[in-house]
Amino acid sequence: MNHTITNSQMIRTRDGSELYVERTGDGSPTVVFEAGMGSSRSAWAAVTAALSGSVQTVVYDRSGLGRSAPTDGPRDLAALAGDLGELLDQLGPGPFVLVGHSWGGPIVRVAAAARPERISGLVLVDATDERCDLFFSDSRSRSATWVKPLASVAARVGLFKLPVRKLAGHLPPDAAASMRAEDATPDAVRASMAEMATWTADLLALRHRPPGVPDIPVTIISGGRSGRFDRAKRAALVEAHRHSAIAAPQGRHVIASASAHYVPFTEPQIVADEIMRIIDPPPPGATS
Repeated sequence: MNHTITNSQMIRTRDGSELYVERTGDGSPTVVFEAGMGSSRSAWAAVTAALSGSVQTVVYDRSGLGRSAPTDGPRDLAALAGDLGELLDQLGPGPFVLVGHSWGGPIVRVAAAARPERISGLVLVDATDERCDLFFSDSRSRSATWVKPLASVAARVGLFKLPVRKLAGHLPPDAAASMRAEDATPDAVRASMAEMATWTADLLALRHRPPGVPDIPVTIISGGRSGRFDRAKRAALVEAHRHSAIAAPQGRHVIASASAHYVPFTEPQIVADEIMRIIDPPPPGATS
């Protein structure tokens, strides 16, 4: 499995943030990936390797993650989607297929709604979904009060390194080395906590005023297995994904039956196949 970078660069947003970007391949549409909260671009390496030679792919690090410098600006959903929008501006006119994992799902949805004319498809991979009631439970609210101080301590003593090393084992060697070096560091955890600070408010805003869904193909991939920390919400999240797919004009719901939350690591081919299904759709009447 190859992971070949054909171009890397830093781009500067209007607020002065510098974002590290890697591009591979060529062709149109361009597939742009948005990682989950606290994750760098390396999270997508197994998927981009599966797509190698087929399409042009772009991965990047949000502010404070991976090789992107931190910023003092806001890290709420609107700001994150705004940064993605500015990245797309600098990549060209499009069209783009946007792919988001976990919190990256809402980010790509908001960015797509802002400029729908340049988006040709969305792939949402076990994405955070405001239709899932358990995200608004009392236990979730209580846990939010202790997550930040606990996460800071855990990052300093290296407790996050073990799960990072385990996930990195699914990646090509160069990407695995980058992930082990750059993810779950104290700086990365601080960036993640800055994004998490407005997570509940942002999700409530989505629930009350969801971004418009363009009339484009939208595939929602759900992890079909319960992970160690999401047994209570797995079924509820899958059901929320199913309803979101039904609500989309061209929605499609796919279960990654061998995966829990981290589908891009454990079943990257499913993600790659759904991206290609949008780029090169099967003929009418074909089975899927």
